[in-house]
Parts: sequence; C-alpha cells; structure tokens
Amino acid sequence: MHASRTPSRTGSEEPSDGPPDGPPGRPYDALVIGGGIIGLVTAWRAAQRGLRTAVADPAPGGGAAQVAAGMLAAVTELHYGEQTLLALNLASARRYPEFVAELEEASGQDVGYRACGTLAVAFDPDDRAHLRELHDFQRRLGLESQWLTGRECRRLEPMLAPGVRGGLRVDGDHQIDPRRLAAALLTACERAGVVFHHARAERLTLAADRATGVELPDGTRLAAERTVLAAGSFSGRLAGVPEGALPPVRPVKGQVLRLRVPPAYAPFLSRTVRAEVRGGHVYLVPRENGELVVGATSEELGWDTTVTAGGVYELLRDAHELVPGITELPLVETRAGLRPGSPDNAPLLGPSALPGLLVATGHYRNGVLLTPVTGDVMAEVLTRGELPDEARPFSPLRFQSAPVGPTTPVPQEQPT
Repeated sequence: MHASRTPSRTGSEEPSDGPPDGPPGRPYDALVIGGGIIGLVTAWRAAQRGLRTAVADPAPGGGAAQVAAGMLAAVTELHYGEQTLLALNLASARRYPEFVAELEEASGQDVGYRACGTLAVAFDPDDRAHLRELHDFQRRLGLESQWLTGRECRRLEPMLAPGVRGGLRVDGDHQIDPRRLAAALLTACERAGVVFHHARAERLTLAADRATGVELPDGTRLAAERTVLAAGSFSGRLAGVPEGALPPVRPVKGQVLRLRVPPAYAPFLSRTVRAEVRGGHVYLVPRENGELVVGATSEELGWDTTVTAGGVYELLRDAHELVPGITELPLVETRAGLRPGSPDNAPLLGPSALPGLLVATGHYRNGVLLTPVTGDVMAEVLTRGELPDEARPFSPLRFQSAPVGPTTPVPQEQPT
C-alpha cells in the first residue's frame, strides 16, 4: 500500500498514514486552491471520499476565519429577498452539531461551538419597528424567534443598557470559534492524507480548453483531474482563468475587535447580542474562554486591510451604547479582513463554465455558517459530478454572461 503524504514544517512532503497516493506523477483527483475554512472543508470531505487531494496555499488555516466572529445566525441575519439563501443557511445550521462532533473526533481539537442563542435588540422607536417587521417576516417563513420587551431583554442580559426597548430572542442561532474551526480542519485534513503545498497558486494551467491544475511561483506544476477555486476574495484574481469562468467576487472589508473579560466581570454576556445603532450593525460574541468579539464594519474599500482609528472608535462607541460596561474591559486585538462578496451576496458552488474547474467562494458574511453544507456539496460534485438540489440555485453559471474564451497562453512543459 502506498503511503500518502502530508507537509512537513518546511513544506516538503513526508509519508504518513492515509489514502494511497498512486503511481508517482499521477495527477491529484482534486486540487483545492485556497486553505481557508472553505478550502479546507472541501479538501477534508474530498479526502474522506477516497480522492487523492491537495491544497495550494502559502498559509493554510488563515484567511477570513482569523477575523470572523463565528456567528451561526441564519435567523437573526435574515435579509429581505434572500429566502433562497436562507434555505441553504438553515440546512447548514442543522448540520452543525453532527459536523462539530465528527470534526472534533477527527482532529482531537475543541472548535468552541456554543449553542447559546442570540439576542437582537432595538434602542429607539424606528429600530423597534424595524425589528418588529423582521419578527413578522421570520414568523411568516416559519422561523422560531420570540419577541421580548426591553425589561425581558435586560433580565436575560443584565449588562444591556437601560435604553433597550425590545428585542428578538433566537435560541437556534449559535456560534463557533472560527480560528479553532480552521485549526481543527487543518489537522483533520492532514490526518486524512491531504497534501499541502505551501505556496500561492500563480496561474491555472489549461490543456484542450480544460483546467488541468495550477502553476506555483517557482514554476512547479500541480496536475489535477479537477481543480477547486476556493481562495475567498482572491478567487477572482487567479491568472489563466478564462474571463467567462472567473468568479465575480469582490473584497468587503470588515474590522473586528477582541476584548478580554476578566474573571471578576464574568459572566459578562451569556449569548451573542446584536443591535442596530445609528444605522450600523454591531454585535458582541462572548466566548467561553473569556474572549469577547466586537464587530463588524462593512466597507467597500477594495483590498485595503488597514485597521483604522475611525473603525475602532465606531465599534467601541456603538458597543458601549449597547453594553456600557464594555469600556472597562481590556482591548487585546484589532484586526481587519476581507469577506468574499458576490453580486447577490450568495455563494458560488459547483462547476464553472470551464471544464475541470469548480468554484467554492463568494460566501460573504456566511462563510462560517455555510462550512458544513459547502463541504458536503463540493464532495458530492467532486465524486458524482452532480450539484445537489439544495445547491443548484448557487451554481456559478448564474453569472455567466459571456462564453469562455481564450486566455493568455500558458507555456507548456518541455519534455525532459
């Protein structure tokens, strides 16, 4: 039996237990471009299905997961006109408990999953009216949420400001720690025999109008039967992809703060708390380890990832209006990251217009929530060649406006 390979600390490959590699030089069954949580869950599920799988990423386990708060808020983040996306979000939320149990067993790591619920509150009459409308919308769709008075909200969360006028209690909206999730997925991939190439994918390689893998910056070529583009916001920038197959994703900047709740202040909050303050959304996500995540801005600023004084000030100002005691907590980290947004704010999942190239990107604000269902969908496509019914509305082909055309020629390998 052939030994599979996993990366050493230097990025070289060392034998390890796992699925067989096959003959030397054999193309990978699946090559995933991008080692964020979407790329990692795709690789893990593919390897579990027996596919010889690899990931190309200079720093696997990084990406937007290092900034995300990890709210699994299918109900409280419901937006008008997104009922189709809601169905996918709910399907993924239902899978989370089983997904977490399987991943923790496979990795031996705790991912910080908490079934603590979410409380969305309102401060002024306009916010209260808007939240009431959202509650009615949720009920019409058969979603479970409970309207609370301001006093009932403060009874649940005593640290809330006295000005809270009402809120929605959603016990089914949970949370997870995205950093722990990414670390666990990385370990699970390694144990499943996924090969990691610690380098950026420089260019997609083509042969006879079909994707055949990628070229790395040093000229190394990784051949694959199927290539999955799962590079988050950078998915639309990979060289060599024909224009008609390039996913239309854009970066949306988000700034996030992390504070620490000293033992003397615990419990500070028992659940995720969200609000709209001055027309902007703010949320506070308490972790069991004493961390409190505050976010998030939403800024259309291209590829800028600068943490700004204005962004930090606005988050702290709005969070203080929601929970005044937050200004007593130590501020331990400020970060900015990029969400991959699509034209309709929904993900792109499945085969692209280019044979051999699949896409898993554009998750925008739902990347963490959609991790379980994305892994299942992509594994199904990779093994059976068909997009499951639940994912058909999110085919990348819905944005195709032009036929796949030629790209800049890719130099072909010379025989040795």
